Amino acid sequence: MKNQALFLVFFFCFSAVLSAQDSTVIKVHFLYGSKPKRACKLTERKWFGGILGGHTGIETAPNMVLHFLPTKGFHYIENDKDRHSYYRIDGLRDFWQVFGGKANKVKTLTVVVPVSMAQKKTLDSLAVAYTKATPYDYAFWGMRCGAATYEKLAQIGIFKSYSRKRTFRKIFYPKILRRKLVRKAKKNGWAMQRQAGDDCRRWERH
Repeated sequence: MKNQALFLVFFFCFSAVLSAQDSTVIKVHFLYGSKPKRACKLTERKWFGGILGGHTGIETAPNMVLHFLPTKGFHYIENDKDRHSYYRIDGLRDFWQVFGGKANKVKTLTVVVPVSMAQKKTLDSLAVAYTKATPYDYAFWGMRCGAATYEKLAQIGIFKSYSRKRTFRKIFYPKILRRKLVRKAKKNGWAMQRQAGDDCRRWERH
């Protein structure tokens, strides 16, 4: 019995070590949508999308955030023959300041998502491929940052995968993805980190 007990202790400890070696985390970052309050309109800029705007990206490695952005003119309907889009990897500070606000004054949410090393490898491969050649256009009726982030999370098994058109219809702006991920985080006990925004702006509530 004593030998059996020692074997069980060794087995569970060894299994825990193997499990730890086969897992890591990614961080999904959300910059909340906002607009200047009346008293601050002269000092604060308008942001793309206003209250229903905001931005999102995935930190694939420490201080390396992959996110989807428009370039050149803005398309209202996606145009795969003339894509006005690109993927970029920025440091976290630059990511938070993508609209011009200061990193320590914007409202943010970060969800820490545990993933396997296989999932992480897939995400890393997507990051390399997408930064070399954007896979789709950036458009109002098309893929934007929320849908693009969902698409990558779906490809590594965090969410259900959809066609591209169904993805951008279901995840029309970042708030929809943020709520889905927060519900999943609460259910699974994932860590979340928040920062309150500056009082000069009116921010999305949730």
